[in-house]
Formats: sequence, structure tokens, C-alpha cells
Amino acid sequence: MIRIRSRDGLERVSIDNPQATVGQLRSAIESQLRVPTHSQTLSTNQNLLLAKTLDDFTRFTDMLDPITRISALNIGHGSIVYLAYEGERTVAGPVFNPAGSFGRKMTVDDMIAKQMRVTRQENPHCEHVSFDRDAANAFQNYVNETLAFAVKRGGLMYGTVSPEGKVEVDFIYEPPQQGTEENLLLFRDPEEEKLVEAIALGLGMKRVGFIFTQTVSQDKKDYTMSNAEILQAVELHTESDLKEWVTAVVKLEVNEDGGADVHFEAFQMSDMCVRLFKEGWFEKEIQGEIDPKLSRMTKDVVVAGKDTREVDNDFFLVVVKIFDHQGPLSSTFPIENRNVPISMQALKTHLDRSKSLPFVKRISDFHLLLLIARFLDVNADVPALAACVQAQATIPEGFQLLIESIASA
Repeated sequence: MIRIRSRDGLERVSIDNPQATVGQLRSAIESQLRVPTHSQTLSTNQNLLLAKTLDDFTRFTDMLDPITRISALNIGHGSIVYLAYEGERTVAGPVFNPAGSFGRKMTVDDMIAKQMRVTRQENPHCEHVSFDRDAANAFQNYVNETLAFAVKRGGLMYGTVSPEGKVEVDFIYEPPQQGTEENLLLFRDPEEEKLVEAIALGLGMKRVGFIFTQTVSQDKKDYTMSNAEILQAVELHTESDLKEWVTAVVKLEVNEDGGADVHFEAFQMSDMCVRLFKEGWFEKEIQGEIDPKLSRMTKDVVVAGKDTREVDNDFFLVVVKIFDHQGPLSSTFPIENRNVPISMQALKTHLDRSKSLPFVKRISDFHLLLLIARFLDVNADVPALAACVQAQATIPEGFQLLIESIASA
């Protein structure tokens, strides 16, 4: 299974042959997604989605040769390939016949729609979510003081889940992204995420949720989450297959004195929301004017005893209680993929500032580990170094010398 990201959203194609070529992938896209091969531009670079002119498209040549094996491009099961194409696309959908008692036949799809009842889910699958204070502050300070809540920002949350379903968030990874007043586009980098997952593995953690901000302009809107936010949140929830997965929203709220306070809210997408998304009931291309507090379905569902294709987003949200804690990591090192690239000087400054501490304490910061991981073997060295941090054990001399030499470069 290979995920295809295009202007139409995220879709999937299946290829039986692990040694398939780029040409065979193109053919699979044509047969399964109905995009002609001659119209396709493929790339592993997410910037393809920002291309607008023919000259822009010609710069993406990594998947131009049809006989190149996709495995040679590090494309395997679950990988994302970016697709741009010319012209309009017709997607085949089910044909519906009106159901009634005057000679009209009810189709299987009609019967399924009648059974698809959307109701509120009272209880989440997680007991509560607790945020590491430093990680939460590092995220909200940036969106508050630097971005002024003018554009959206997002991150993937990592931590642990207890047997009782208590979720603890210990660090937030901020992928490459572009935020506007209304939308948040994540440019997922598979190579960088491999490093993040290797660090999490060594720390005994895993991906547990998604966090994003709402802008000041959204504070005037009458919804908890917009239809676009619901779609993005449920897509990431579905990708995780973690029943305790949490979605957190950060926004400004007016307090009693007329000032603005930063406010965190946490939710789970309901089981019905996840099911509807998995089965393709959500209308992903929101066309025309639709109230952002409503999600549009491709077929009728039953809400409060009535057939409808527009569902209030609040039906899909299950409130999760929020706590905070002091986790094992600090969050003082500059954070990845923000406006200013992280230099080696930042690493040297950070290490110099903490000279009085044991070396393992000096590097107990996810964002610092992510910078160092780029110079290490992702399968062996990265988890091993992170495991030392997790155990607060003595860092092997080889790692320490390497980190200090990187800082002095």
C-alpha cells in the first residue's frame, strides 16, 4: 500500500510487486485513482504540491524514469508519494436509487445509509491526557509570542499510554508546515520522521496525538473545530490506529478582565467519526458555501432521527480531561522547522550553558537529539543514544566525542 497525496487529499494504491517500477506505479495510479499516466507528475518531495507552472513541475525529476524501482527511492509499504496532474478528474462513485414504497427498489447502499446513525459518544478511550509543562509552554509561547495566533501551527505529540488509558505527552515534534489564517498544511518528511520514531523508540515512547492552534480570527466563529480541522484530525487519528489517540487544540480566549489567555482543549475523534472516515463517507473537497461547523457526507446519515448529509462537528468530538506533569525531558533547545534554521552554534551554546550538569542531562532534550540524530545511524545509534537518555545512564565516550565535535564544527 502506497499513500498518494495530491490536491484531492490522501488516497491509497495497492501494488502486489515490492520490486515495482515507477512506470508500474503510474499504471496503478491510472487504474485505481483514474489519473492518466501522461498527466501525472510524481515526486517524493512534498513541494510538488506547491508547484503552479509547467516550469515548476519540470524541476521534480526524481521519479521521471519509468524503469527505476520504487524501492531504490526508499518507497515501500505506507510511504507517501506526491502527485500533481493536469485537467479535471472524475471519480467513480456508487449509484443510488431513491428508496420508497411505490415500485422503487432499495439498494444495499441505501440500507447501509439508513443504519448509519450518528450519535454523540459520551466516554473517550483514554482516561485523561497530561502535558509535560516545558513541552506545552515551548509550543504555546511560540504561537503566542512569535506568531501571535495569526496563522495556524501544528505538531505531533509523543509520550506514553498507561494500561488504564492515561496518555502522557512528553515532547512535541513540529514537522515542516505552512500555516495560514484558516488552514494548516503539513509537509510530512518521511526521513525526518524515521529519526523522530527512532528517538521515541529509545525513550520508550510513541506517537500519541496531534496538537494544533486556532487563530484569533477563528475565535469569532461559532464552532469547536471546523470541518477542515475535523478532516485533518481524523486522518491523523486513523493513521495511528491507537485507540487512545488525542487531538489537542490551543487557542486564545478572552478572560473576565477583557484580556486574552492561552487555552488548551483535548478531544478524541469519536468511533463513528473514525469509521465514517475509513469507509469514505466524508466529503473531502468542500465546495460552495458550507458552514464550517458542519461536516458534509457523501451519502445520507441519520442524525436525531433525520436523514442528512451535513453533521454538526460536535457530534464527532469526545472531550478528554487535561492534566500536566514534569516529564523526563527539557525543552530549552531551539525547535525544528520554525522560521530560523538551527545552527551548530546553537548546539555549542546549549552545551556550554549546561557545563555543570552530567552530560546525559545536557542532552536530555528531544529537539537536540533530533539535530544530533542526523549524524547517526537511524537503526542502531539513534535508539541507543535515546535509551541512555531514557535511563539517565552515562553516555558512551564515542557518542560524547561525536556530539562535542559536531558542536565545534
